Amino acid sequence: MAALIPDLARARRLVIKIGSALLVDGRADTREAGGLRAGWLRALAEDVAMLRARGTAVILVSSGSIALGRGVLQLPAGALPLEQNQAAAAVGQIRLARAYEEALAPHGITAAQVLITLEDTADRRRYLNARATLETLLALGTVPIVNENDTVATDEIRFGDNDRLAAQIAVTVGADQLVLLSDVDGLYTANPMTDPAARHLAVVPEITPEIEAMAGDPVSGMSKGGMKTKLMAARVAVAGGCAMAITTGAVPRPLKAVEDGARCTWFLAQDDPQAARKRWIAAMKPRGSITVDAGAALALAHGKSLLPAGVTAVNGSFGRGEPVTVHAPDGATIAKGLSRYTADEARQLLGHHSGEIETLLGYAGRAALIHRDDMVV
Repeated sequence: MAALIPDLARARRLVIKIGSALLVDGRADTREAGGLRAGWLRALAEDVAMLRARGTAVILVSSGSIALGRGVLQLPAGALPLEQNQAAAAVGQIRLARAYEEALAPHGITAAQVLITLEDTADRRRYLNARATLETLLALGTVPIVNENDTVATDEIRFGDNDRLAAQIAVTVGADQLVLLSDVDGLYTANPMTDPAARHLAVVPEITPEIEAMAGDPVSGMSKGGMKTKLMAARVAVAGGCAMAITTGAVPRPLKAVEDGARCTWFLAQDDPQAARKRWIAAMKPRGSITVDAGAALALAHGKSLLPAGVTAVNGSFGRGEPVTVHAPDGATIAKGLSRYTADEARQLLGHHSGEIETLLGYAGRAALIHRDDMVV
C-alpha cells in the first residue's frame, strides 16, 4: 500500500488549503493586530519556495479574511450577521493579501489575489474564465492566493468552507495533488478526542459509506470545515483525478513535515486529472456542432487546438463554455469540446485568422475556438 501513497516531491501542480485557525490567532490579546501568525506564514512561504524550485506549480486557497477583519474591527466572538461578516472580509482581505505578498516576496515569488464564489464555478462561462485566469497566472510564474469572495457572497452563492473550494480549484486547474492544512492530522475511525480506541487511517483508497460514517464535527472554534466537509472535498478531488491529503498545519513548514513522514491521510485518485476531465467532457450532451476543413481535422488528430480559420460551418445555438461536437468534412464526428465562443460569435469568426478576432467581435478574445485542454478527440 505504501507504494500507492502520493509523493509531494513528484507533484506537478499542487493546491494547498490553509485554514483560519492556522493563519489567525483568535486570542483577545492579539486582536489589535488582527491576530496574524506572521512567523508561521513565513515558514509556509519557505515550503512554497521549496516546491516551486522543484518545478511544482502552487496555488494557495486561504481562509482568514473574516478572522483578520474581525480582529481589526473589534467585532465580538461568535456568529456574526451577514453584513458584519462581509465588512470583516472587506477589511481582512486587504491584510491577508498583503501578508502573503510580504511572506513570498523574499523568495522572489509574486502573489496574485483571486476571489471566487460558488456561482463562478457553477456557471460554465464563468468557470472557464476563472480557469483561464488561473492558468495564465501559473504560466506567468505567480502563486495565486484564492479565497471565497466573502465581501459579496450570500448564503445562496457560497461554498461555505474553503475545503470544498480548494477541491473545486484543484479540479478546475487539473492539479494532481491537494493538501488540506488543518487542525487535525488526518482521518480517524472515530473522534480521537473522545474515543481512545480511534485509529488513524494513513491511506483511503475509496470513499465508502463506512469511511463517511467516521466523519465528526468541527473541533476548532474558528474553522467552519469539519471532517464531513473534508470528505466532501475529497470526493470532488479524487473524482477529478486529484489525490488529497489531510494533515496538521500547526507545525512550522507543514509541507516539508509531510515529506519527512509527518502523519496525514491520503485519499487516492482513481485517474489522472487530464483523463478525468476528458471523461467529463465526453459525457456532456452537445448543444451544437462545428464542421472543420481537412487541415483542421489533421491538426486536431495531432493534439492541436481548434482555431477559427479551420472552421467551415457552425450549427446549433450554444453559449460560451457549452459542449459541441466537431465534424470532419465528410460529416464524421472527430471530437467533442467546450466552445470558447457563442454560436453567433463562432459564425462571425468562421474561416478567419485569430489575429482578426478583435476586429470582428469588438474585443480581444482567445485565439482558439476550442482549446485542446477542453477537447476530447
